[in-house]
Amino acid sequence: LKVIAIDEQLRVIYEDNVHFDKDLPEFKTQGGVYIHSDRLTVTSPVLMWVKALDMILEKMKSSGFNFSQVRALSGAGQQHGSVYWKKGSIQILKNASSELPLHQSLKGCFSVSDSPIWMDSSTASQCRALEKAVGGAQHLASVTGSRAYEVRNGWGESSQQNPVIETIFCHHRELQQRISLVSSFAASLFLGTYAPIDYSDGSGMNLLQIWEKAWSKSCLDACAPGLEERLGCPVPSHSVLVFKELPLYLVFFLLSASLAGMRLQEGDIAISLGTSDTLFLWIQEPTPALEGHILCNPVDSQTYMALL
Repeated sequence: LKVIAIDEQLRVIYEDNVHFDKDLPEFKTQGGVYIHSDRLTVTSPVLMWVKALDMILEKMKSSGFNFSQVRALSGAGQQHGSVYWKKGSIQILKNASSELPLHQSLKGCFSVSDSPIWMDSSTASQCRALEKAVGGAQHLASVTGSRAYEVRNGWGESSQQNPVIETIFCHHRELQQRISLVSSFAASLFLGTYAPIDYSDGSGMNLLQIWEKAWSKSCLDACAPGLEERLGCPVPSHSVLVFKELPLYLVFFLLSASLAGMRLQEGDIAISLGTSDTLFLWIQEPTPALEGHILCNPVDSQTYMALL
Protein backbone atom coordinates (compact mmCIF):
# COMPACT_ATOMS: atom_id res chain seq x y z
CA LEU A 1 0.00 0.00 0.00
CA LYS A 2 1.54 3.28 -1.12
CA VAL A 3 0.76 6.91 -0.35
CA ILE A 4 2.03 10.02 -2.06
CA ALA A 5 1.12 13.63 -1.25
CA ILE A 6 1.64 16.46 -3.73
CA ASP A 7 1.10 20.20 -3.58
CA GLU A 8 -0.72 22.37 -6.10
CA GLN A 9 2.41 22.50 -8.27
CA LEU A 10 2.49 18.68 -8.30
CA ARG A 11 5.66 18.63 -6.16
CA VAL A 12 6.00 15.55 -3.97
CA ILE A 13 5.90 16.54 -0.31
CA TYR A 14 5.44 13.09 1.27
CA GLU A 15 5.55 9.44 0.29
CA ASP A 16 5.63 6.14 2.14
CA ASN A 17 4.46 2.54 1.88
CA VAL A 18 3.48 -0.56 3.81
CA HIS A 19 4.89 -3.86 2.52
CA PHE A 20 2.33 -6.60 3.08
CA ASP A 21 4.73 -9.53 3.60
CA LYS A 22 7.36 -7.68 5.63
CA ASP A 23 5.28 -5.21 7.65
CA LEU A 24 2.27 -7.50 8.24
CA PRO A 25 3.88 -10.93 8.76
CA GLU A 26 0.94 -12.16 10.83
CA PHE A 27 -1.06 -12.64 7.62
CA LYS A 28 1.61 -14.97 6.20
CA THR A 29 1.20 -13.83 2.60
CA GLN A 30 3.70 -14.24 -0.21
CA GLY A 31 3.70 -11.26 -2.52
CA GLY A 32 0.63 -10.04 -0.63
CA VAL A 33 -1.42 -13.10 -1.64
CA TYR A 34 -2.33 -16.67 -0.76
CA ILE A 35 -1.80 -19.18 -3.55
CA HIS A 36 -4.05 -22.12 -2.69
CA SER A 37 -3.20 -25.80 -3.03
CA ASP A 38 -4.91 -26.12 -6.42
CA ARG A 39 -2.48 -23.47 -7.77
CA LEU A 40 -5.47 -21.83 -9.45
CA THR A 41 -7.18 -20.05 -6.57
CA VAL A 42 -5.40 -16.86 -5.44
CA THR A 43 -6.74 -14.56 -2.69
CA SER A 44 -5.72 -11.75 -0.34
CA PRO A 45 -6.98 -11.23 3.23
CA VAL A 46 -9.30 -8.22 3.37
CA LEU A 47 -8.25 -7.25 6.88
CA MET A 48 -4.62 -7.09 5.73
CA TRP A 49 -5.58 -4.26 3.38
CA VAL A 50 -7.45 -2.46 6.17
CA LYS A 51 -4.63 -2.89 8.66
CA ALA A 52 -2.15 -1.61 6.07
CA LEU A 53 -4.28 1.53 5.79
CA ASP A 54 -4.24 1.91 9.58
CA MET A 55 -0.46 1.55 9.57
CA ILE A 56 0.22 4.03 6.79
CA LEU A 57 -2.00 6.69 8.37
CA GLU A 58 -0.19 6.19 11.67
CA LYS A 59 3.16 6.53 9.90
CA MET A 60 2.00 9.81 8.37
CA LYS A 61 0.80 11.05 11.74
CA SER A 62 4.06 10.11 13.45
CA SER A 63 6.04 11.93 10.77
CA GLY A 64 4.17 15.15 11.50
CA PHE A 65 2.25 15.16 8.23
CA ASN A 66 -0.22 18.05 8.27
CA PHE A 67 -3.58 16.44 7.49
CA SER A 68 -5.35 19.80 7.85
CA GLN A 69 -3.78 20.87 4.55
CA VAL A 70 -5.28 17.97 2.60
CA ARG A 71 -7.90 19.09 0.08
CA ALA A 72 -8.63 15.93 -1.89
CA LEU A 73 -7.81 12.25 -1.96
CA SER A 74 -7.56 10.16 -5.12
CA GLY A 75 -7.24 6.40 -4.96
CA ALA A 76 -6.24 3.59 -7.29
CA GLY A 77 -6.78 -0.10 -6.54
CA GLN A 78 -6.47 -3.31 -8.51
CA GLN A 79 -9.44 -3.39 -10.85
CA HIS A 80 -10.16 -7.09 -10.67
CA GLY A 81 -10.94 -8.16 -7.13
CA SER A 82 -14.05 -8.22 -4.95
CA VAL A 83 -14.94 -7.68 -1.30
CA TYR A 84 -18.09 -9.14 0.28
CA TRP A 85 -19.73 -7.13 3.08
CA LYS A 86 -21.95 -8.89 5.62
CA LYS A 87 -25.45 -7.67 6.33
CA GLY A 88 -25.34 -4.93 8.94
CA SER A 89 -21.79 -3.87 8.08
CA ILE A 90 -22.91 -0.45 6.91
CA GLN A 91 -23.72 0.57 10.49
CA ILE A 92 -20.34 -0.61 11.75
CA LEU A 93 -18.60 1.23 8.93
CA LYS A 94 -20.53 4.43 9.66
CA ASN A 95 -19.93 4.26 13.39
CA ALA A 96 -16.40 2.84 13.58
CA SER A 97 -14.89 3.83 16.91
CA SER A 98 -12.03 6.32 16.90
CA GLU A 99 -10.70 4.43 19.92
CA LEU A 100 -9.91 1.34 17.84
CA PRO A 101 -7.86 0.77 14.69
CA LEU A 102 -10.19 0.41 11.74
CA HIS A 103 -9.18 -3.20 11.08
CA GLN A 104 -10.38 -4.14 14.56
CA SER A 105 -13.71 -2.36 14.12
CA LEU A 106 -14.32 -4.11 10.79
CA LYS A 107 -13.05 -7.60 11.65
CA GLY A 108 -16.56 -9.09 11.67
CA CYS A 109 -17.83 -7.26 8.59
CA PHE A 110 -16.90 -9.61 5.75
CA SER A 111 -18.72 -12.77 4.71
CA VAL A 112 -15.59 -13.87 2.84
CA SER A 113 -12.35 -13.14 4.70
CA ASP A 114 -10.04 -13.71 1.73
CA SER A 115 -10.84 -11.77 -1.43
CA PRO A 116 -10.35 -13.35 -4.86
CA ILE A 117 -7.89 -11.18 -6.79
CA TRP A 118 -6.63 -10.66 -10.34
CA MET A 119 -4.25 -13.66 -10.23
CA ASP A 120 -6.99 -16.27 -9.65
CA SER A 121 -7.64 -18.65 -12.54
CA SER A 122 -10.10 -21.08 -10.99
CA THR A 123 -13.26 -20.14 -12.88
CA ALA A 124 -12.96 -21.64 -16.38
CA SER A 125 -16.23 -23.57 -16.21
CA GLN A 126 -18.18 -20.53 -14.97
CA CYS A 127 -16.76 -18.41 -17.79
CA ARG A 128 -17.93 -20.85 -20.44
CA ALA A 129 -21.34 -21.16 -18.74
CA LEU A 130 -21.77 -17.39 -18.73
CA GLU A 131 -20.96 -17.11 -22.44
CA LYS A 132 -23.41 -19.88 -23.24
CA ALA A 133 -26.16 -18.35 -21.10
CA VAL A 134 -26.07 -14.97 -22.87
CA GLY A 135 -25.78 -16.25 -26.44
CA GLY A 136 -22.08 -16.83 -27.01
CA ALA A 137 -18.69 -15.23 -26.45
CA GLN A 138 -19.03 -12.61 -29.18
CA HIS A 139 -22.45 -11.49 -27.90
CA LEU A 140 -21.06 -11.17 -24.38
CA ALA A 141 -18.17 -9.08 -25.75
CA SER A 142 -20.58 -6.89 -27.72
CA VAL A 143 -22.59 -6.14 -24.58
CA THR A 144 -19.89 -5.93 -21.89
CA GLY A 145 -16.69 -5.19 -23.81
CA SER A 146 -15.05 -8.63 -23.54
CA ARG A 147 -15.72 -12.30 -23.64
CA ALA A 148 -15.43 -14.11 -20.29
CA TYR A 149 -11.81 -14.67 -19.33
CA GLU A 150 -10.54 -16.68 -16.38
CA VAL A 151 -6.83 -16.36 -17.16
CA ARG A 152 -5.12 -14.78 -14.13
CA ASN A 153 -8.43 -15.06 -12.36
CA GLY A 154 -11.45 -13.47 -13.63
CA TRP A 155 -9.59 -10.56 -12.04
CA GLY A 156 -6.62 -9.39 -14.13
CA GLU A 157 -6.41 -7.06 -17.08
CA SER A 158 -7.14 -10.02 -19.33
CA SER A 159 -9.93 -11.43 -17.20
CA GLN A 160 -13.31 -10.58 -15.79
CA GLN A 161 -14.94 -10.71 -12.40
CA ASN A 162 -18.35 -12.21 -12.26
CA PRO A 163 -17.49 -15.95 -12.48
CA VAL A 164 -15.77 -15.48 -9.11
CA ILE A 165 -18.74 -13.52 -7.81
CA GLU A 166 -21.01 -16.35 -8.94
CA THR A 167 -18.98 -18.97 -7.11
CA ILE A 168 -18.80 -17.02 -3.85
CA PHE A 169 -22.26 -15.49 -3.99
CA CYS A 170 -24.02 -18.83 -4.25
CA HIS A 171 -22.31 -20.05 -1.07
CA HIS A 172 -22.73 -16.89 1.02
CA ARG A 173 -25.90 -15.29 -0.39
CA GLU A 174 -27.78 -14.93 2.88
CA LEU A 175 -24.86 -13.20 4.58
CA GLN A 176 -24.18 -10.49 2.04
CA GLN A 177 -25.41 -6.93 1.94
CA ARG A 178 -23.00 -5.44 -0.59
CA ILE A 179 -20.27 -6.45 -3.01
CA SER A 180 -17.45 -3.98 -3.63
CA LEU A 181 -14.57 -3.98 -6.05
CA VAL A 182 -11.19 -3.37 -4.41
CA SER A 183 -11.24 0.22 -5.69
CA SER A 184 -14.71 1.02 -4.35
CA PHE A 185 -13.85 -0.84 -1.13
CA ALA A 186 -10.88 1.49 -0.58
CA ALA A 187 -13.12 4.52 -1.12
CA SER A 188 -15.68 3.07 1.30
CA LEU A 189 -13.12 3.00 4.11
CA PHE A 190 -12.73 6.77 3.85
CA LEU A 191 -16.38 7.57 3.21
CA GLY A 192 -17.83 5.62 6.10
CA THR A 193 -20.43 4.17 3.73
CA TYR A 194 -20.47 1.92 0.67
CA ALA A 195 -18.87 3.68 -2.30
CA PRO A 196 -20.41 2.96 -5.71
CA ILE A 197 -18.66 1.04 -8.46
CA ASP A 198 -17.53 3.34 -11.27
CA TYR A 199 -18.12 2.78 -14.98
CA SER A 200 -14.50 2.07 -15.84
CA ASP A 201 -13.80 -0.58 -13.21
CA GLY A 202 -17.37 -1.86 -13.53
CA SER A 203 -16.87 -2.48 -17.22
CA GLY A 204 -14.23 -5.06 -16.35
CA MET A 205 -16.84 -7.31 -14.75
CA ASN A 206 -18.75 -8.79 -17.72
CA LEU A 207 -21.83 -7.38 -15.99
CA LEU A 208 -22.03 -3.78 -17.23
CA GLN A 209 -23.54 -2.78 -20.57
CA ILE A 210 -20.75 -0.48 -21.70
CA TRP A 211 -23.00 1.44 -24.11
CA GLU A 212 -25.87 2.14 -21.71
CA LYS A 213 -23.65 2.35 -18.57
CA ALA A 214 -26.07 0.10 -16.67
CA TRP A 215 -25.94 -3.45 -15.35
CA SER A 216 -26.95 -6.07 -17.92
CA LYS A 217 -29.99 -8.00 -16.68
CA SER A 218 -29.12 -11.08 -18.74
CA CYS A 219 -25.57 -11.16 -17.38
CA LEU A 220 -26.73 -10.60 -13.80
CA ASP A 221 -29.31 -13.37 -14.12
CA ALA A 222 -26.70 -15.72 -15.54
CA CYS A 223 -24.40 -14.93 -12.64
CA ALA A 224 -26.51 -14.97 -9.47
CA PRO A 225 -30.04 -14.06 -8.30
CA GLY A 226 -30.63 -10.76 -6.51
CA LEU A 227 -27.21 -9.46 -7.51
CA GLU A 228 -28.09 -5.95 -8.72
CA GLU A 229 -29.07 -4.62 -5.29
CA ARG A 230 -25.78 -5.88 -3.84
CA LEU A 231 -23.73 -4.12 -6.50
CA GLY A 232 -25.49 -0.74 -6.24
CA CYS A 233 -25.85 1.76 -9.08
CA PRO A 234 -22.69 2.39 -11.12
CA VAL A 235 -21.47 5.99 -11.43
CA PRO A 236 -19.19 7.97 -13.77
CA SER A 237 -15.52 7.43 -13.00
CA HIS A 238 -14.94 11.13 -12.30
CA SER A 239 -17.69 11.27 -9.66
CA VAL A 240 -16.78 13.19 -6.52
CA LEU A 241 -17.71 11.44 -3.29
CA VAL A 242 -17.78 13.74 -0.26
CA PHE A 243 -16.67 12.72 3.22
CA LYS A 244 -19.48 13.41 5.66
CA GLU A 245 -18.29 12.42 9.11
CA LEU A 246 -14.50 12.71 9.14
CA PRO A 247 -12.55 15.50 10.85
CA LEU A 248 -11.11 16.46 7.48
CA TYR A 249 -13.16 17.76 4.58
CA LEU A 250 -11.80 15.56 1.87
CA VAL A 251 -13.15 14.14 -1.36
CA PHE A 252 -12.38 10.85 -3.03
CA PHE A 253 -12.13 10.61 -6.82
CA LEU A 254 -12.77 7.19 -8.30
CA LEU A 255 -10.27 7.00 -11.13
CA SER A 256 -8.86 4.18 -13.20
CA ALA A 257 -5.14 4.53 -12.52
CA SER A 258 -3.49 3.89 -15.87
CA LEU A 259 -5.22 6.05 -18.45
CA ALA A 260 -6.20 8.79 -16.01
CA GLY A 261 -2.93 8.81 -14.07
CA MET A 262 -0.84 9.08 -17.23
CA ARG A 263 -3.08 11.87 -18.56
CA LEU A 264 -3.66 10.11 -21.88
CA GLN A 265 -5.69 11.87 -24.53
CA GLU A 266 -7.34 10.70 -27.71
CA GLY A 267 -4.69 9.41 -30.11
CA ASP A 268 -2.24 8.42 -27.36
CA ILE A 269 -1.17 4.81 -26.88
CA ALA A 270 0.43 3.57 -23.65
CA ILE A 271 2.36 0.41 -22.89
CA SER A 272 2.63 -0.78 -19.30
CA LEU A 273 5.28 -3.36 -18.38
CA GLY A 274 4.70 -4.84 -14.93
CA THR A 275 2.91 -7.75 -13.27
CA SER A 276 0.74 -7.64 -16.39
CA ASP A 277 2.07 -6.27 -19.67
CA THR A 278 -0.65 -4.20 -21.30
CA LEU A 279 -1.30 -1.81 -24.16
CA PHE A 280 -4.18 0.63 -23.93
CA LEU A 281 -5.56 3.61 -25.79
CA TRP A 282 -8.39 6.14 -25.86
CA ILE A 283 -10.98 5.39 -28.57
CA GLN A 284 -14.29 6.86 -29.72
CA GLU A 285 -16.05 4.00 -31.52
CA PRO A 286 -14.97 0.57 -30.28
CA THR A 287 -15.77 -2.77 -31.91
CA PRO A 288 -15.58 -5.45 -29.19
CA ALA A 289 -13.96 -8.70 -30.32
CA LEU A 290 -13.01 -12.06 -28.84
CA GLU A 291 -9.51 -10.81 -28.03
CA GLY A 292 -8.80 -7.80 -25.85
CA HIS A 293 -11.14 -5.64 -23.81
CA ILE A 294 -13.23 -2.52 -24.15
CA LEU A 295 -13.69 -0.49 -20.95
CA CYS A 296 -15.51 2.74 -20.25
CA ASN A 297 -13.06 5.66 -20.31
CA PRO A 298 -12.41 6.84 -16.72
CA VAL A 299 -11.85 10.43 -17.85
CA ASP A 300 -14.67 10.82 -20.39
CA SER A 301 -17.78 8.69 -19.89
CA GLN A 302 -18.82 9.16 -23.52
CA THR A 303 -15.68 7.45 -24.87
CA TYR A 304 -13.84 4.18 -24.27
CA MET A 305 -10.51 2.61 -23.41
CA ALA A 306 -9.20 -0.37 -25.39
CA LEU A 307 -6.91 -2.81 -23.58
CA LEU A 308 -4.75 -5.71 -24.76
